[in-house]
Amino acid sequence: MKTADLYIRVSTDEQADKGYSQRDQEERLRRFCTTNNIKIGNIIFEDHSAKSFNRPEWIKLLTELKKRSSKTNMILFTKWDRFSRNAGDAYQMISILSKLGIEIQAVEQPLDLSIPENKMMLAIYLAAPEVENDRRALNVFYGMRRARKEGRVMGKAPFGYANKSRENGEKYIALQEPEASAMKWAFNEIAKGVLACNQIRLELNKSTRKKVSRTSFHIAIRNPVYYGKVFLEKHKDEEACLVEGQHQPLISEELFHRVQDVLDGKRRKERPNTKILSDENFPLRGFLICPKCGNNITGSASKGRNNRYYYYHCNSTCGFRHRAEIVNTVFENGLKQLEMKEGIKKMVKKMFLDHYEKHIRTPKNERKAILNEIDKLNARLSVARNKLLSETIDDEEYFEVKKECREKIEKLEVQFKQEPETKLNIPKLLEQALESLTNVWKLYSEGGLQLSGQLSVRFFLKNSNLTENSIEPLE
Repeated sequence: MKTADLYIRVSTDEQADKGYSQRDQEERLRRFCTTNNIKIGNIIFEDHSAKSFNRPEWIKLLTELKKRSSKTNMILFTKWDRFSRNAGDAYQMISILSKLGIEIQAVEQPLDLSIPENKMMLAIYLAAPEVENDRRALNVFYGMRRARKEGRVMGKAPFGYANKSRENGEKYIALQEPEASAMKWAFNEIAKGVLACNQIRLELNKSTRKKVSRTSFHIAIRNPVYYGKVFLEKHKDEEACLVEGQHQPLISEELFHRVQDVLDGKRRKERPNTKILSDENFPLRGFLICPKCGNNITGSASKGRNNRYYYYHCNSTCGFRHRAEIVNTVFENGLKQLEMKEGIKKMVKKMFLDHYEKHIRTPKNERKAILNEIDKLNARLSVARNKLLSETIDDEEYFEVKKECREKIEKLEVQFKQEPETKLNIPKLLEQALESLTNVWKLYSEGGLQLSGQLSVRFFLKNSNLTENSIEPLE
């Protein structure tokens, strides 16, 4: 009597949980064994795809069959698509089992593989499910691509958005608070180019219920979905492009591209290459450069016998290293020397206001310039009229000049009637700016770690013998 292992496979966990397909397959296989006087050995239940033979239960079965103690002669399944949906892999597996002396058979699609012609039917049985899988995958791909062309965001909504469904079942994404406001804040902070991205991410995680990982955050800030676009990847002869999304944008396109410039290093010259501001002992970390190799200087602590000692040092092998408290003290002393005397403050204010009135176009000056331009056009029109009366020019030339002047005058009159923009209180703003500059030491010492980092200037360390005179600001 032959001994057969029954192989029962479904494609998904859901089918396995419900069990209808599995129980049906088992019943039919048991009936076949009873009818054909075949002894049932092991019954294997599988819930993995048949695209490959990398399936846990199949691997266990194959391992058992390779043992000499195995008494299995056959492997039975209901149809060939339960065995495999990949013709190439199936032929290879059949060859392996044949060498082990194992016969395989689909009880509802029986084939005698010892007959060469039957291999043509086997190819059809194996190829049909593979074609069906490929067609289904292709339909899904084109359906998703069509949805993206229409501006829909497919899959899981990015951080700051949530997946929603309308009454008709249509899927869409919508802004979700407080994540949306936190993400908008993050984009604005990155655009400033002061804090490192990971520092901004850590602050963002403090204000939201959901936490975003480092990798997810870097993917998110590159995602055009946030300014209302959907990326459509290249396919065949269609080039990759951005399409207008159906969702509500979180930020402006201009802000998104500013952030990309910061991330790509295109604005590196406009800002120091700051590191994460995570330790109050290193407020200048990321703002200093090494005098030997030109790399940015970082900071770390060394554990002594009784205390911890803090140093600014270079990451390279150049060996530059200095005590953090000395560097911080020199910088603070430099800020104290920036105090502006009252007399100098008044002189700077007067010079700035004089230059502003002279060179900057104010609403008052603009309206005056419009009136002067209108007077010039009227004068030109009067000259043309006098030339017409004196028969210096003909009617056609006069009407041409008249039409040109009237069009320009009408445009200027429209500009003149427009309400001027709200006038800025320049003296007040200048007073506030000079007050901040005068008290820069106070702002630095009392403003906390983040503000201290923003007020730090990039310094150049001239040599390893650090003294107060050896630190100079970069131009």
